[in-house]
Amino acid sequence: MIVVGARPNFMKVAPLIHAINKYNCTPEGNQTRIESILVHTGQHYDIELSDQFLRDLNLPSPDINLDVRSGSHAVQTAKILVRFEKVCLREKPNWLLVVGDVNSTLACTLVAAKLGIHVGHVEAGLRSFDRSMPEEINRLVTDVLADLLFTPSEDADENLRREGVSSDKIKRVGNIMIDTLILNLDKARRAGTHNRLGLTEKHYAVVTLHRPANVDSDSHLSRIMDRLCELSQKLPVVFPAHPRTRAQLESLGRWNWTGNLKICNPMGYHEFIGLVDKARFVLTDSGGLQEETTFLGIPCLTLRPNTERPITVAHGTNRLASLETLQQDIEYVLNGYSRPTQIPALWDGMTGRRIVELLIAAAAESAARRAL
Repeated sequence: MIVVGARPNFMKVAPLIHAINKYNCTPEGNQTRIESILVHTGQHYDIELSDQFLRDLNLPSPDINLDVRSGSHAVQTAKILVRFEKVCLREKPNWLLVVGDVNSTLACTLVAAKLGIHVGHVEAGLRSFDRSMPEEINRLVTDVLADLLFTPSEDADENLRREGVSSDKIKRVGNIMIDTLILNLDKARRAGTHNRLGLTEKHYAVVTLHRPANVDSDSHLSRIMDRLCELSQKLPVVFPAHPRTRAQLESLGRWNWTGNLKICNPMGYHEFIGLVDKARFVLTDSGGLQEETTFLGIPCLTLRPNTERPITVAHGTNRLASLETLQQDIEYVLNGYSRPTQIPALWDGMTGRRIVELLIAAAAESAARRAL
């Protein structure tokens, strides 16, 4: 059973589903077929946008939708616990695969662990060391309960070992997001998003912001918008706004296009990646975009005091920024940036395949133990 809860999860499960389908078409797969069920918790419930992501990523419609919708962290998590337990009792999966760090990841892992269902966590071991972030709590709890921890990089392995996780549970497999990026990059480039928006290649910035620390405070968001207006005097700025960000901008009376600052609704995957690929730089507080820009060699300013993906800073294109340093950081990416010569190890498009191979091996080992 594979769980998605938020839109970024679709990019993370697509390689897993494609790898399972490929395995099932092999002679070995004909003998020991993997049956998979895709569960969408409905944590993000924009049907139109979710459907577009499914089409873009060539994914089937979810087999089950829990339709939990929004609410406080407690309310949302509780709804998932109750509804997902019923699904597990009915379907009786051998394994649960969860990805990332959203509330769905935590809640479904907790249900499975209590029911004795094996759990594999994709993107395990990432840490921001900031427990004020709900995602950090979700990561910590999920990794404690998971049976296999599929990590993207060496720092994630080290985090888990430091927390006392047994080495035989830690499996470094690479970056699942990069699998999807590699598979879809040609289509994204053919989308020609920058041309459609009347933009010149490498002469515009892309902005995405949704973290509560950046958008929930009126005064803080107003300061960010002031900086973006200043930036738009130098080059066009495209800001596809997350629904929570849009609501805040509308309440501030700033949901409009102002000159070179273009605020718009969220985009589909191909449309957005095509836009990022031709940008001069990206300003974001998203985790996944830090990784995608590292692979593409696009400068990235992350408007956060920390990141759970430090490899994007140490070996990639990413730089942490604040409102106080943003002007200098923008000058750096416009005038002092030097593109890295290499991408991190195992960011090669084969992560999904490695995970499926490890699951098959784990299932065989489990069957052998039962036979003794």
